[in-house]
Amino acid sequence: MALSKEEKSDIVKKYSQAKGDTGSPEIQVAILSLEIEKLQQHLGENKHDSPAKRGILSKIAKRRRLLRYLSEHSQDRYKKIIQTLGLKK
Repeated sequence: MALSKEEKSDIVKKYSQAKGDTGSPEIQVAILSLEIEKLQQHLGENKHDSPAKRGILSKIAKRRRLLRYLSEHSQDRYKKIIQTLGLKK
């Protein structure tokens, strides 16, 4: 499910590293996490929606790749994003 502009701008404000930052891994992970939550709710109501299942799997894979990148390049930022989003590794 698509996020509204307000939801995305709130995430960008909360997780940006510097002014004008819109694409850091933290922001991307936070946006993907919110999209995954929305898709999980949708799939709870629509169990046979195969395209949504495929979408959620691709978003989870992308989030995993971004988190792996963060863990390899900056452990502090990785630990911070894991704690703030409530993800477990």
